[in-house]
Amino acid sequence: MCGICGVLASSLIPDAELVQRMMGALSHRGPDGSGYYRDERVALGHTRLAIVDTGHGVQPMSNEDGQVWVTFNGEIFNHVELRAQLSGRGHEFRTHCDTEVIVHAWEEWGPAAFDRFNGQWAFALWDRRSGELVLCRDRYGVRPLYYTRVGGRLLFGSEMKALFVDPEVTREFDLVGLDETLTFWSPVAPRTPFSGVKQVPPGSYLSFRGGTERLVRYWAPEFPARGQEDPDDLDEHAAGLRERLIAATKLRFERSDVPVGAYVSGGLDSAVTASIISSFTEVELDTFSLRFSDAEFDEGSYQERLIRSLGTKHHTVTVTERDIADIFPEVVWHAEHPLLRTAPAPMFLLSRLVRESGYKVVVTGEGADEVLAGYDVFRETKVRYFQGRNPDSALRARAVELLYPWMARSPNLAPAFSRGFFGRHLDLADPALSHRPRWDTTSALKAMLTDDARISGDATSGLTRQMPDASRTWDPLARAQWLELATLLPGYVLASQGDRMLMANSIEGRFPFLDAEVGTYANAMPARQKILGLDEKHLLKRAFADIIPDEVLRRPKQPYRAPDAASFFAGGSPDWLADVTSEAAVTAAGIFRPPIVARLLEKARRLRGAGLSNTDNMRLVAVLSVQLLHRLVIEGDHRPGRPPSPMAVFDHAPTSAGDHDCIRT
Repeated sequence: MCGICGVLASSLIPDAELVQRMMGALSHRGPDGSGYYRDERVALGHTRLAIVDTGHGVQPMSNEDGQVWVTFNGEIFNHVELRAQLSGRGHEFRTHCDTEVIVHAWEEWGPAAFDRFNGQWAFALWDRRSGELVLCRDRYGVRPLYYTRVGGRLLFGSEMKALFVDPEVTREFDLVGLDETLTFWSPVAPRTPFSGVKQVPPGSYLSFRGGTERLVRYWAPEFPARGQEDPDDLDEHAAGLRERLIAATKLRFERSDVPVGAYVSGGLDSAVTASIISSFTEVELDTFSLRFSDAEFDEGSYQERLIRSLGTKHHTVTVTERDIADIFPEVVWHAEHPLLRTAPAPMFLLSRLVRESGYKVVVTGEGADEVLAGYDVFRETKVRYFQGRNPDSALRARAVELLYPWMARSPNLAPAFSRGFFGRHLDLADPALSHRPRWDTTSALKAMLTDDARISGDATSGLTRQMPDASRTWDPLARAQWLELATLLPGYVLASQGDRMLMANSIEGRFPFLDAEVGTYANAMPARQKILGLDEKHLLKRAFADIIPDEVLRRPKQPYRAPDAASFFAGGSPDWLADVTSEAAVTAAGIFRPPIVARLLEKARRLRGAGLSNTDNMRLVAVLSVQLLHRLVIEGDHRPGRPPSPMAVFDHAPTSAGDHDCIRT
């Protein structure tokens, strides 16, 4: 993995010093090397985390004649197969790096190349022949890519902090982006939390040519019309899923020139990927787990059962509430987004453990819940549609009592409340019926906003308008999956909790469940096979029952969680908290009303963070993260990374009339 950045200029030659400062802000993403390319129009920067062809692969990289250049963050896992095709068509390769495949694939197929890539990527490609700059992002949004326009220039980078090194870039919150965060947990691409800064949407590329900007969607999730799914053969589909997941996991484990470890959470998804590696490769596996000192959140017993089965060399970090509080400002700085949960903080500490253990790459189970319908929201969807077909039935209304068996403070401890909560918004024609309870809960946070921070309009209607026309024919579960793939997966799971926490410690995550073949195959499966009755991810359990311990395979679904309010109040508050939540600080940020914030903080102190409602926990984390973002990003109270000394410089930009050179170091 790497950090990428750059500038497209409309008139003046790009500033080499600016690009190097942008690279400095991304140095944590690529500590193994750096370089930049520059000509009269474009500057491309790169910081490298060397994974494939570690001795070569210097970026930015070009084709043979230096007319096509790329700066690339990610992995093209099928680069070996693509290289063979391209070599057969006469292309000559200088390295064994997957980066070089991109420039030759562009020469051969143009934008049609992107659909041939199986991987996770964000890259900027500059074609000097046509004067076209292309910014491209992978299907699911595993790798980030941001951009902004300022002073006649286009700036882009893997993280927004690379853009903010330019003093001309405005630093202020985008109120629509905040509104979307307080609805969906993150802004919906191309929007971000900051005004004037956009992100390339997943499955898309942006083309800049001759002053024209064009956004093209080259991939989108597709589902069959209800009743038109693949024939109903459970065993055949389980076998097909097994075959594709084994291939996807081996591909991500074996195509690396550095050792690859695996996360083990105690849940099914990481158990599958770790067990595939252990069962179908010959390499000794190191595994990494996160534990909590608070038993309510700890999954250690399941982790230990799996590790005994696998026989791996295991590494564990145990996280306390105070650990979360102490690291939270750094977590927010790397996440660059408001957070509604503290869950990214322990993931930051887990990736630090991986780095300290000498690893650069881990295979994880992210994406399984979205692709194979594992979240409770999908079980809710099935129950709510069941109830919605006869909303007056008392018996059907009681079906919601089957939800959330894992929660210590389950809503079903108050059955009447639970039936009322999940029984709202049962309009079967609503394309977002599945998500209304979640969005209602999150949107309650907006009651804290100042009048100036409120916006008119409804974020949910904007999102549902983006749903494809064909979605009207899909099974309700497919529509719910589409909504997760558009919101929570790219905006939170893969971003705040994934890429940023991994790359903060220079760790690359690889996600077999987000393999192109796996996703396409899973989407074609009948909904009833993904959730059989209320048994989530039934197809996955059936596919790997022979290699997963029964205790892990049959355990109730328990999503990954971490202590929220208790982290900041159970054992005393961290020094930074009073500073960023003072009346003056809250007033300066202008987002939340100071009296409401003061009452929330007092309640949390009085209860030592324990016993707060789900909504109050989210309120508290939202306030703390927004206030930290205001301090660290908008006020700029954080020292950016030191600009690196580039190891590779390809400078074609004349600094004066008649001056034209190319430097390679």
